[in-house]
Amino acid sequence: MRKVVTLGEIMMRLSTPTGERLSQTKQLSIHYGGAEANVAVSLAHFGYDSYFVSKIPSNPLGKAVEMHLNSQGVHSNFLLKSGERLGTYYLETGIGERSPQVVYDRKYSSFSSLKVKELNLDEILQGTSLFHVSGITLALSSELRELVLLAFKKAKDLGVVTSFDFNYRAKLWGQQEAAEAFKPLLPFIDICSCGELDAVYFLGIEQADQALPQEDRLSYYYHFISEKYPNIKYLTSTFRKVISSSNNKLIGNLFVDGVLYQSKVHDIEPIVDRVGGGDAFAAGILYGILEGFQPQEIISFATAASALKHTVHGDCNVFSVDEILQFTKNETGKIVR
Repeated sequence: MRKVVTLGEIMMRLSTPTGERLSQTKQLSIHYGGAEANVAVSLAHFGYDSYFVSKIPSNPLGKAVEMHLNSQGVHSNFLLKSGERLGTYYLETGIGERSPQVVYDRKYSSFSSLKVKELNLDEILQGTSLFHVSGITLALSSELRELVLLAFKKAKDLGVVTSFDFNYRAKLWGQQEAAEAFKPLLPFIDICSCGELDAVYFLGIEQADQALPQEDRLSYYYHFISEKYPNIKYLTSTFRKVISSSNNKLIGNLFVDGVLYQSKVHDIEPIVDRVGGGDAFAAGILYGILEGFQPQEIISFATAASALKHTVHGDCNVFSVDEILQFTKNETGKIVR
């Protein structure tokens, strides 16, 4: 089966030109994206029949969203059209030592009003090989938390592989509320993206010895999670060292069968656009698992996909499988002729 499904909110992103603050800029560039939508786009570029489930307003902005998804090869069959508004966020682009800043304007969006009764989960998940959601969706309403839990249960009943990315956003909700929403999902998850801090603050795992190397601490947390939730077959995350807004070092991690696999270090400089880098990584992990790659191949592919995403504007990764595989083989910066 080549059908994959993601569920979440897609928003309009308004970004300042590099070197300008939101309070002073006279122009903003427009992109469309959101965690699950970005994963759907990547998987479409990887050759899957990718479906995005969401709710958008029936107005020109909603139409722009639909056109964006279709232009990237994502099916919009399950895109509901009602509600009052499209969620928006503003990105003040970082430079040098100044970090990027996000301002959300998404309250009362069409998606945040989505009700369980509006979706036919049997129809949506029928014939699906993978279903993916992130924690951002859970942050938006109690009804969406109920919907996601029902969707994961339904997916497991239908034999669908399930994926969940903690993807915590402190500007959307608090740690305690997030922990209470995440934990009921975990018994129904096959692939889980979570890091050190997620394990401590959301799962309540005792903090590892900080004197240990970072990879040993992560292995400690992943062993603990695997023992408590043996249904989770893959645990994944990244280590990101921020040198500046335009220079990051990135390492991917994948924990399978008690073993931690890591990618090489990607020294990403200059960064064109960091937004969506985590979603590109998640999609790379999902693709590698669906295709039956070996663990080392999976993490190398996913981290390379994320590194490439940092080199293009917008939320979405627009690279093909062949381009990513070629990138993993080439020396950095070498001309491909």
